[in-house]
Amino acid sequence: MTRTARLYALVEELRAAAPRPRTVAALARRFEVSDRTLQRDLQALMQAGVPVRAIPGRGGGWAIDPETTLPPIHLTAGEASALTAVLAAADATTPYAGEARTAAQKITAAMTGAVSAAVRELAARIVTLPSDGDPATRTAVEQAITGNLVLRLSYTDAAGHASERVVEPAGLLTAGGRWYLIAWCRTRRAGRGFRLDRIMAAAPTGEPARPRDLTELLRGSAAAGAVPPAAFAP
Repeated sequence: MTRTARLYALVEELRAAAPRPRTVAALARRFEVSDRTLQRDLQALMQAGVPVRAIPGRGGGWAIDPETTLPPIHLTAGEASALTAVLAAADATTPYAGEARTAAQKITAAMTGAVSAAVRELAARIVTLPSDGDPATRTAVEQAITGNLVLRLSYTDAAGHASERVVEPAGLLTAGGRWYLIAWCRTRRAGRGFRLDRIMAAAPTGEPARPRDLTELLRGSAAAGAVPPAAFAP
């Protein structure tokens, strides 16, 4: 078994045992490796962001939260290539670009044989021009949307006018290669769209935002006909 295959099998072993922990010794016997090798594998998973944790004390060991991980997903070569292409194109102005990058790396690492070679060859043929987006601003917007938090913005509109806004995020809109934060603007007391690359600074306030209906905020605007991406359709 290759190390990559063992790492994925180790995650599934911990998922199957959850919430009970497994000891390093038991896991090492299961995968026929030394305790030291198994310990290195667990550390590698932690560094990769997999939610494994050590539980100290008698009856302790290593465990994983099954609610924060996904079971194995079997992709065809075409599906893996499509996901790699889409994820590889995420740049600094794309929401959740960091997560997209690590997801693309995991997909590529999970492929073997001819499929792996095809996916890696495709990834090598996709390039992007660097954008000027601020990763800190993008991260703040992501946190506000995911946590449903009120967001404070420094924004420059198309005419170059700068303003400070406090907004309640409703969702994201993509159109014409641009990304927009759709939110209820407390300053304008109406729904507004804020182009992500025009947000100069952003910070979640920690205040819970009132739930806003994205479709309702888009009603009457140029984006009134927006629909969920085809990939999310039932």
